[in-house]
Amino acid sequence: MALRFETRASDSSWVDTVWTCTSEQVVEMTSVATVCWGLVFWEREGTAYATITGPETRTGTAPVPEGARFVGIEFAVGTSLRAVPVPALVDGGVELPDTTRRSFRLDGARWETPGPDDAEALVGRLVRTGAVVRDPLVTEVRTGHRPALSGRTVERRFRAATGLTQGAVRQIERARTAAALLADAVPVADVLARLGYFDEPHLARALRRFVGRTVRQLHQGTGGAIGLDVDQPTTS
Repeated sequence: MALRFETRASDSSWVDTVWTCTSEQVVEMTSVATVCWGLVFWEREGTAYATITGPETRTGTAPVPEGARFVGIEFAVGTSLRAVPVPALVDGGVELPDTTRRSFRLDGARWETPGPDDAEALVGRLVRTGAVVRDPLVTEVRTGHRPALSGRTVERRFRAATGLTQGAVRQIERARTAAALLADAVPVADVLARLGYFDEPHLARALRRFVGRTVRQLHQGTGGAIGLDVDQPTTS
């Protein structure tokens, strides 16, 4: 297996998921659209790196070097860094300078580099110091409440906080859910009914745009390494 990719849920309302990845050889990984911004810490040949990643509105490819180990924190939609607005990160990212194996610099301070089990502790410290903030309106909207504001105002606030429209967030999240279901061998008809796609061509277009896979590839686990917590292809 060229790539070992795993994610876990978080009990922090500020965190969406925490993920780890280890590469056993050089691979060209398919990146998948995401609505979250994140912090990624990785190490290769004794050198440490840290990056702020932004939401991604489309699929793409990303080279992964051999022998690299990654820890990533995906932050909940509606959160943001005080120092870097999320809209400035969409389909991009920022490499953090002066990173070592033990610490990294962010928002004018040094922080201890986390492992996968203490990601929430780091996030808690970032929140307490005000380095990570959130717009409560986004949380309110995403839990089904209707704020006493005009739809235009809500959409403007949502986009300012997330870098995305509400519609784009729904499309990306639905496509990612569909991909996970299909990779778990759920029949196409069930995915269509469960997620509200009009028909199979509608689903296929969403997968091509946001996931970079066909229904058949997801069912069969083919197409190469992918940045989703699904079974990765085995290499000889």
